[in-house]
Amino acid sequence: MRIAVLLAALISTPVAAQPLGGQHSMLKDVAGAVSAERQKAMISTLVGFGTRHTGSETKSDKRGIGAARRWIASEFNSISKDCGGRLKVETPSAVVTAERLAGPTEVVNVLGILPGTTDPGRVIVISGHYDSRVSDAKNFTSDAPGANDDASGTAAVIEAARVLCKRQFPATLVFAALAGEEQGLLGGRILADYAVSKGWFVEANLNNDIVGNTEGIGGVRDNTHVRVFSEGTRSTETPEQASTRRYNGGEVDSPSRNLARYMDRIADDYLTNLDVVMVYRTDRYSRGGDQVEMLRAGFPAVRVTEAVENYTRQHQDLRTENGIRYGDVIEGVDFAYLAQVTRLNVVTMAALASAPMPPAGVKIAGAVSADTTVSWTPSADAAAYRVWWRGTTEPTWRQSRVATGGELKLTGVNIDDMFFGVSAISADGYESPVVFPGPAGTFERGGVKKE
Repeated sequence: MRIAVLLAALISTPVAAQPLGGQHSMLKDVAGAVSAERQKAMISTLVGFGTRHTGSETKSDKRGIGAARRWIASEFNSISKDCGGRLKVETPSAVVTAERLAGPTEVVNVLGILPGTTDPGRVIVISGHYDSRVSDAKNFTSDAPGANDDASGTAAVIEAARVLCKRQFPATLVFAALAGEEQGLLGGRILADYAVSKGWFVEANLNNDIVGNTEGIGGVRDNTHVRVFSEGTRSTETPEQASTRRYNGGEVDSPSRNLARYMDRIADDYLTNLDVVMVYRTDRYSRGGDQVEMLRAGFPAVRVTEAVENYTRQHQDLRTENGIRYGDVIEGVDFAYLAQVTRLNVVTMAALASAPMPPAGVKIAGAVSADTTVSWTPSADAAAYRVWWRGTTEPTWRQSRVATGGELKLTGVNIDDMFFGVSAISADGYESPVVFPGPAGTFERGGVKKE
């Protein structure tokens, strides 16, 4: 009965502004549960390990990356006890050789996995790296507090696990603290390989790297914006797929780009005084993060990063020169801002995990016609769908119409002038990201539907 009422309201609403019937109280509740004080305590503990360089001490319980990873695992285990043991702790690892390491080194990720109730193979991942470094990337002995890069991201991961663990979601949530980022995105590669080995359908990876600073170079401050970086064309695109995309479009409609749009909408609907700035790049110019390895494996992924960076606090030896204090110390973290960014992640994860899987088989037809027909493959977990369209130069989806079944004809909407997409809606009104037609936009791994 509820979905029938919802659909009647949606279909009768003017095309340009069809809402989902108001905000979801659950999403407001999880946003309100994030604690800046808890995150400050977490970062204090991580900084207290002295250095978390990937090649640092592993036996000590007080110093080095070994102590840090065991503490993170203990935090996940403690969280699990508070939610009936449902958070499963895994530590996938690999022994790697890298130019920035002294020799073969075991790189260990720490994962908290909250299994989904009805769609456990569909996975939403939040990640942050817990290793740190100073000016010399090979220096594994000097103090490297790494308060913002990236204890802030690690604190976002752990706090998200605490907030979301007590609830149940159709999809699986993975909270990933990664190592080896500073030595070449090693933890990201281990995470991607682990996801592939487990056969996960990774719908989204939200990689949080440097998310706690609000004072940029020159004293500029910004605590009301956060950047979300997303690739335009898929890392896994084949030459044949590229040829089709170049002709018909899709350069700005990868699943990662539509995930960024989803987060932008979440911030507008559920957060106060935090706006998402979508950046149409995979990462900052000539720089990288662990999400790159997830993209290379064919999984949708974005990088979440503070609005203004302070380079005197990144990858720096602790020192003072010409009156400038260098080093990534805890005094450079704005905990109220970090909590806001964490809320964005928490609400996004909860919304994605509550919504149906993004539609598969999205196609458009209408060449040499005044009308456009959009079709998709219906799925059991979707009660309805929303067909979206926008002008080819517009950055966000503007117009929509709700439908059931697997096809909708848009009378008078010319296929030549618009981009199109489809999202899926659950019986209680949660909505998936928009899927652009064809391999360029599908959320299936690698851009092709798995058999």
